[in-house]
Amino acid sequence: MKSVSGQDLVKAVKRNGWELLRIHGSHHIYVRQGSVVRLSISVHGNQPLKAGLLKHLLKLAELSERDL
Repeated sequence: MKSVSGQDLVKAVKRNGWELLRIHGSHHIYVRQGSVVRLSISVHGNQPLKAGLLKHLLKLAELSERDL
């Protein structure tokens, strides 16, 4: 799995219909119309997300690595 920062993941989820609900500290909370899932993406500058967290967020957002 390639290294992806929180900022890059935010761009990908926005392209796929997710909207920013709120920001709490460094966590950006996203929702999508018709979905009960809320994504909490930690944005710490350009630091990459850990592989397990990235996989989990991609699964929740129904995205693949190709969508990044």
